[in-house]
Parts: sequence; structure tokens; C-alpha cells
Amino acid sequence: MMSFVCGLGGVLLFTILAPALQAIARRTGSSVAPVALLAIAAVISHITCVVLGAVNLQHFQYWNTASIFAFCVTLYVFAFGAVYKSVSLEILLDLAQRPEHAALLSHIVDRKVPEVFRGRTDILVSVGQVEPTDTRFAVTAAGRVTASRITRLRRIFAIGDTGLYDFADPATGLEKAPNS
Repeated sequence: MMSFVCGLGGVLLFTILAPALQAIARRTGSSVAPVALLAIAAVISHITCVVLGAVNLQHFQYWNTASIFAFCVTLYVFAFGAVYKSVSLEILLDLAQRPEHAALLSHIVDRKVPEVFRGRTDILVSVGQVEPTDTRFAVTAAGRVTASRITRLRRIFAIGDTGLYDFADPATGLEKAPNS
């Protein structure tokens, strides 16, 4: 039972450390990716709770500690990912912050969505997945490796064509025809 408590202590430490690292990174202008900061917080928190449990508990059970820690940290990371870069939530927040709490669809489509996608392409460029060439973006060798891995993961998880962001047919590179 106390091993579970150690795991919860690690979760508590993680929920303090993760946002603190994010805030420090923002203030200092760090280029460390937010997901890397979550991983650092998880490793530090996990090692801390395991060491404290092993030292202080006579019958420390690692897997009890690890299971509750991993479960709770996974929930945190899932929630973080859902709100960190969600296009839908970005649009919702923009609407909620307007005095009239509304915007024309044309404003959202013409202004907000391109702004969000520009941010995404900036990230892809900064991490070397694509490179700008004149008015287009070209995938780099690293980007092709990542795309191949994503394709394999989609097959493993039986994720078909989601219909989201499918701008071109991968086989031809030509824009896909709209669904009728």
C-alpha cells in the first residue's frame, strides 16, 4: 500500500515540476521542446519517488509505485497534448476572448487557421523536418524518416485516412480532389 503512496508522491512532484519547467523555458526563451521538458520532469520525479520508497520502506514494491506513477503521468501528458496544440481549442479560445464571443466563419478560415498552420510549419522547419523552398515546403531526409515512422504507427493502431489535413496524395504529390 505504501508503495502506491510513493507513486502518488512522484505524481505530485511531477505535477509541480512539469509546469515549473515549462514556465522557466518560456521565460528564458529555451528551445527545448515542451514534450522533452515533460520527459525530464517524469524521469526526475520517477527516480525521486523510487529512491525515496526504496530507502524508506521495508517492503518497497517497485511495480506498485511505477504503475500508479505511469498511469497518472500518462493522463497528464495526454491532457497536456490535447490542449497544447489543438487547432479546435485555439479557435475556441480566440472566440471566447472576443468581446462579442463570436467571429465570422470567413475570419476564422482566412485569418486564424493560417496563423495556426504557420506556427506548425515554423515548428517543422525549426526541428529540421521540412525546409522552405520559394513558396513551398519540401520534406527533408529526417522528415521522410519521421513520416515513415508515423505511417507505420498508423497501421499498427489501425488509423485510416482521418480526412484531416490531407492536402496531397502521397503517391503523386498532387492535391486530392474534394470528397463529394
